[in-house]
This record gives sequence, structure tokens and C-alpha cells, in this order.
Amino acid sequence: MIPNKLKPGDEIRVVAPSKSLQRVPQQIFDSALKNLTKEGFVITFSKNSREIDSFKSSSIHSRIEDLHDAFSDTNVKAILTALGGFNSNQLLEYIDYSLIKENPKILCGYSDITVLLNAIYTQTGLVTYHGTHFSSFGFEEHLSYTLDYFRKCLMEPEIFSVNPSYQAQNYEIIQPGVCEGTIIGGNLCSINLLQGTRHLPVISDAVLFLEDDNIMGDYFIFEFDRNLESLIQSIGPSNIKGIVFGRFEDSCKLTSNVIRKIVANKKQLANIPVLFNVDFGHVEPFATFPIGGKVSIDACQASPKIRILEH
Repeated sequence: MIPNKLKPGDEIRVVAPSKSLQRVPQQIFDSALKNLTKEGFVITFSKNSREIDSFKSSSIHSRIEDLHDAFSDTNVKAILTALGGFNSNQLLEYIDYSLIKENPKILCGYSDITVLLNAIYTQTGLVTYHGTHFSSFGFEEHLSYTLDYFRKCLMEPEIFSVNPSYQAQNYEIIQPGVCEGTIIGGNLCSINLLQGTRHLPVISDAVLFLEDDNIMGDYFIFEFDRNLESLIQSIGPSNIKGIVFGRFEDSCKLTSNVIRKIVANKKQLANIPVLFNVDFGHVEPFATFPIGGKVSIDACQASPKIRILEH
């Protein structure tokens, strides 16, 4: 299911299924509200979004209540998460997936929200969106690129290409090739929380879009490598048609040479297209893309092409 596109005048509900909205600095909050309002949207906030506990989050009951209210409220046309965190997987066994299936609408976020995006797609068939949090709109620098792809993916129905930002400059081909398939993924360590559950998408034409943030310090590369190996084993290599890696913080030290070595050591990834340095992840700016949507990859030319075919 592809939810209806947004249009000016629509209501967007902000929910906090991971960290509390209270964790968003006031300056960022004010800037995000200003920028989204300037786009013509009506922004509302879930009842419990500012509740906060010792885990910088709120109770499971409060987060589920807010998520269900946002999907069931017919005035709400899209749902943005406040920010990421660590514990959205606590919600998976409490979500009323039939309610979501009966009230399909845009759900957009990233980082820890990867868990919800992929689980909801798996359980309902609803295409979800890896992209901007509410708080993302509060970072003024590089906002034009982020806003452009928010519009392309969530407001416009046409096929679109994901082109490099000025910050990325170009995409790097790790392995050449051409493929077409269904996007799954997002934050690598978060989607791996779905392994061994009924919520991990396992499809025959997966194109993995993967990024991660550096919470491991000097051990990041080792953690990234084994997390990637684990995901490949869980999905099954015959189901993976291609991989698109995002951009990474400098502290990750995940250069193109390191990625090449990681990919080359995985025989399951032989002969599939692999791209690196694409504009998504814990960097600014970034593009919004559909979990469960269709994509084509052409990594056989000097300037690789990524086209979002269905979103």
C-alpha cells in the first residue's frame, strides 16, 4: 500500500516512539516548526510526546497510545517522528497492525525508527519512509536538499532520481552492476534488532539501503562489518539484489577502501551492484526514500543512477 501524498494545508502529527520530544532543544524545535509551517502544513503534537523517563523516553503505553491516535485520526495525513533513540522495538508486540492497515498514511523518520518502518511494512504492506524527523527540519544548514527530497518522495507522485548533494559530490561504485527491487533497511544496527522476529522483511528482490552512526567509537568498523554479515545471513544472499550505503560521519572511518574490503570478504555479495556515499544517514543533508518502494540502480557508468520508481 502506498499512502496518499501530502499537500499544503494537511495536518502532520509529531509522535515520539523513541526518545521524548522533550530532548529536542528549543531552538531546533522552533526552527523545525517554522520551516514546516512555511511549507503550508498544520503541525500538531501527540498527547504524550513530551513525557520523559529515566531512559529519555516515555512509557510503552504512552507511545502506543500516541501512535494509534495518529493513525486513527482522520485529520492527520502524515506522521513524523520527533527524533531517534534506542527503544522503539519495545513497541512491536503492542502495535495494532490491523488499525494501521485500515488507516494507511505516511510514517517518516530514521535511526531507531528504522525498526518501526520495516516492521510496519512487513506486517501491513504499507510503504513507510526513511527520512526526516520533525527535529531534522530545525537544522537550517543544507536544509534545501533535505526539503527537496522530502517533497519529491512525500508530495509528488512522479519517478525521481536521487542525485548527490554538494556535500557528497558523487556516489562511489564499490561493485558495478544493474538491479531493480524493493527497498528495505535504514539504520543497520536497528534493523538487526528485528532478526529472529516476525517483523524482519524477507523478500526475494531486496535492495538494501544501509547506514549507521558511530556509537562504538574505535570499534565502529568491526561492529559494522559483523552487523552487515548478520543481516545478509538473515535475509538470505539470494534475496539481495543490490546494496546502497549512505554517508557516514568522519569519526566512523568507514572510507570507500574499507567498504571495498568489507564487501569483498562477503562471497554472498559477489556480482551485485554496491554503491557508497549516498545522501542518507546520520549526516546533513539527506534524502527521503520509501521502505517497501521500488528502486532501480545503475552502477555501470561513471555517474551511477538511483531512481525511485514507486513511492
